[in-house]
Amino acid sequence: MYGKGFSQHLLKTISNLNIGVREGEILAVAGSSGSGKSLLAHAALGILPKNAVIEGGMAWRGAPLDAALHKRLRGREIALVPQSVAYLDPLIRVGRQISNDSQTVGRLFARYHLKPGTEKLFPHELSGGMTRRVMICAALAGGPKLVIADEPTPGLTPHLAEHAMRHFREIADGGAGVILITHDIDLAVRHADRIAVLYAGTAAEVADASDFADAALLRHPYSKALWAAMPQNGFVAAAGAQPYAGELPPGCLYAPRCPECSPECMAAPPQPRSVRGGEVSCCNAH
Repeated sequence: MYGKGFSQHLLKTISNLNIGVREGEILAVAGSSGSGKSLLAHAALGILPKNAVIEGGMAWRGAPLDAALHKRLRGREIALVPQSVAYLDPLIRVGRQISNDSQTVGRLFARYHLKPGTEKLFPHELSGGMTRRVMICAALAGGPKLVIADEPTPGLTPHLAEHAMRHFREIADGGAGVILITHDIDLAVRHADRIAVLYAGTAAEVADASDFADAALLRHPYSKALWAAMPQNGFVAAAGAQPYAGELPPGCLYAPRCPECSPECMAAPPQPRSVRGGEVSCCNAH
């Protein structure tokens, strides 16, 4: 990014991140704003801006996911339900943006309670909830092997949100993988198989969704803090704030606000390790 004048510097927005999604599962990616969730989705699709610096790599069914493979898979075997409603082309009727097959459009629209004739509308004629449903339909039309849903439920009624999640569950049960990016831990717990908790661009913990039934089952202090912040668990906010990407601490990124911080935590970023069936990046997890 640019600083003063034309000076440029790098922001490390994702680091030490190692997660994967399996066939037949919903992997929820949760965390606060600025934790790298949407950036992760764009990286998986190969649509990061040209000035992004990328290190490490990704794999698709064991094969390196390079630019050529990204181009072949994107929009076909890998589909995105984007967070922004601006992804629809404002000059094209929404039906044509879903599929050239009118039967496919009609089937998907009926499933998401979009009335006949909606396919003839332009994006500006849709309500916010209708736009969300149209974007879900666009992602699912081609029968993808991996669906990346970036905050797919805001603007939907609770009934339609649950309906969408049941559809994602059906897609996963049919053998595809689903990455659900969400702020809604409750929604993730009800529908996901595993939850990856992101903090300042790294995975603090990857755990079975069922572990969020009890804070004692979780491993990372930040996961426990998220659990305590849920309304049914006391709505307790943790002290401090997530660090800015340009001012990351040298050791564990959560250390400055962690009640379990030790000198070891400040020395170097902790490496992911297996603890009680989950994966956690914490020196003191047990």
